[in-house]
Amino acid sequence: MTASLFTPYKLNDTLTLSNKILMAPLTRCMADDDLVPTQAIADYYARRAEAGLIISEATIIRPDAQGYPNTPGLFTPAQIDGWRVVTDAVHKNDGKIFAQLWHTGRVAHPHFFDGGDVLSASAQAVEGTVPRMRELVYQTPKAATLDDIKQLVVDYAQAAANAIDAGFDGVEIHGANGYLIDQFLHHDSNRREDEYGQTPENMSRFALEVVDAIVARIGADRTAIRVSPGAYFNMATDPRDRDVFDYLLPELAKRNLAFLHGGIFDDSMQFDYLGGSISTYLRSVYTGTLVGVGSYTAETGSAAITDNKFDLLAIGRPFIANPDYVAKVRDGGELVAYADTMLTELI
Repeated sequence: MTASLFTPYKLNDTLTLSNKILMAPLTRCMADDDLVPTQAIADYYARRAEAGLIISEATIIRPDAQGYPNTPGLFTPAQIDGWRVVTDAVHKNDGKIFAQLWHTGRVAHPHFFDGGDVLSASAQAVEGTVPRMRELVYQTPKAATLDDIKQLVVDYAQAAANAIDAGFDGVEIHGANGYLIDQFLHHDSNRREDEYGQTPENMSRFALEVVDAIVARIGADRTAIRVSPGAYFNMATDPRDRDVFDYLLPELAKRNLAFLHGGIFDDSMQFDYLGGSISTYLRSVYTGTLVGVGSYTAETGSAAITDNKFDLLAIGRPFIANPDYVAKVRDGGELVAYADTMLTELI
């Protein structure tokens, strides 16, 4: 029932995965106070190296990107050195690992970066409080200026170069789940009237500038992106968003990236304006390698790959509960059920 998961998959001439099971990015909030990955984090990823590819927890590109406590960074020498310990441990166990590059945009909080502006596409606040620190209320962001946007593109590209310096096999750009890049791609959060707003081409511009800058630094073969065409997290839906992604996805396909990763918690969720689920929509528009995610089991994910709904399967919470997830699936072992209590330690 899971045989389709256990054949190698060639992403490109640079990277071939040993199997089709990816470890999805899972925010753990366990870096040290300087946002440096610890030895415990290195050991955590090393135990999961049998995945065809690990996508790291979301990793912030600069100080004002932070919206959660103790999320690791990739912008200081100490952080780069800390991640090198992680990547060395994964590679020692014959694994591969991409860094997920993150700016939280309007759900960042000045508490984490000693004050200053929270940046987004527009000055549209999201209601709520910071997870794990509920005393912190989200702020109304500043609409990024053209100079702000130029610097963000530079900083994304530098973070990608830092990731390669730290030994990562590539990067996944976090363009999903209501964070900064995603905030430019949806009408709910993007009310701009300049070259970054109003039309599909303009609303896609920032995402494509980030992609192109990273590709120029580290190569398309080591660059991937995650997107959420359906607004579902800190974002209101708007049927006009489909036009944005109808433009963006073919543009991404032209760039021959390593893969495209859907961003959704549950892929059974239906979006009328997309004509169904996130993965169904992405498959209909995007022609490159597609990663499916969202409450799949190994069995349902394998069946979806067999049915050509996507090419690779990303697994999230079961990897928290089962460091040996791949071996258990391959050998028919019993999986430990995930529980929220597991979030307090690195099993």
